[in-house]
Amino acid sequence: DHNRMAAYHAAIMGNADIFKDKVVMDVGTGSGILAVWAAQAGAKRVYAIEYTDMAKHARRVVKSNGLEDVVTVIQGAVEEVILPEEDWEQFSLSREEGDDEEIVDGKKSQRVVDIILSEWMGYFLLRESMLDSLVRARDTFLKPKTGLMMPSHAAMLVAPITDEEERRVQSSEFANAMEDWKEFAETTQTMYGVNMNVLEEDFCREQREYYVLSSRWAELQTQCLLADPCVVKEYDMHTCTVEDARGVGLAAGEDEGAGAPFDFDVAGRSTTSEAGLAGPVSGFAGWFTVDFKSRTDERGRGVAPEVPNPAYLSTGPEMGYTHWGQQVFHLPSAIPLLADQTTRLNGTLEMMRTKESARLYNVRFRYEASRRKSGEDDKDSVLMKGKPEELVYQIP
Repeated sequence: DHNRMAAYHAAIMGNADIFKDKVVMDVGTGSGILAVWAAQAGAKRVYAIEYTDMAKHARRVVKSNGLEDVVTVIQGAVEEVILPEEDWEQFSLSREEGDDEEIVDGKKSQRVVDIILSEWMGYFLLRESMLDSLVRARDTFLKPKTGLMMPSHAAMLVAPITDEEERRVQSSEFANAMEDWKEFAETTQTMYGVNMNVLEEDFCREQREYYVLSSRWAELQTQCLLADPCVVKEYDMHTCTVEDARGVGLAAGEDEGAGAPFDFDVAGRSTTSEAGLAGPVSGFAGWFTVDFKSRTDERGRGVAPEVPNPAYLSTGPEMGYTHWGQQVFHLPSAIPLLADQTTRLNGTLEMMRTKESARLYNVRFRYEASRRKSGEDDKDSVLMKGKPEELVYQIP
């Protein structure tokens, strides 16, 4: 994934001056490559935290690059990490000026890290992400006013798309599953004398959730987009909370809420010009972007070091392949685009954790589709308005 690697490399090596002689923590180091870059950029001490046995491989990578005196790999959950006592004197670890809180939660304050690096993002940003752990690491280790998070900011985007071939594949797979059920039920009745019809409704619901109401990973082309994307959630990594990691558009402490609004206009083909799109609307796509830039929060703006060479990573269709790609939410039925008419998709998105796992999420779309003559700016002047729709997708 060259886009991912290039963004992190540019953020670190392109801003070596802010890494020089600093204390850095890499949360979820994996193979250790970000920790190695931080050391190569001039950090005096790098803590590479890894929960899994990948820590063993990270140590090998660090050693093979001759950086074991700078980078120490710590295996364990970042929430349970305590910095080595001998490092306080050897690497002159210290809290920032004005941070007089020596004891936090009954332990010696660990807020001595200048920069936290992490490749924490999951599909559509949150799915199987490490955001909870990252927030706890920040609050435990990062210098509150002068510390930097990399990435520093993140945004989640959604847009309507046309992707009929894949949408029809999903619909066909669902139809085939139901045909198989019908054949099974008939065979069980005629050959074995057992009526299975009582289970058909449950089977249909399960198959619909699996085939129709599950998002798909995709590498979309830009021509699939039917409108400019809408930002449904933004994160400042210096100030976001564990509550923010629960999802999008939710009321505090609840699994639903008012949702994050979106409003798209999609113009059909014009009969008098080359303008407009053929469509149809096959569904929605979601992806994310992250920035590596200076602090913008009130506490750190103008106090923390400026990032002279900001970097940027998008997982949208314009970037080509990335590990994350886009998550596509196909509609059960496509919405046609009519000539000389504009279709409006107006609604909200919610993203909430599943009851089974805190790392997995469902996405709820609530929306209405309406049409008006193209060129008329009055969105209330409608030719047709569909009934409100509500669709809940799982991100597998």
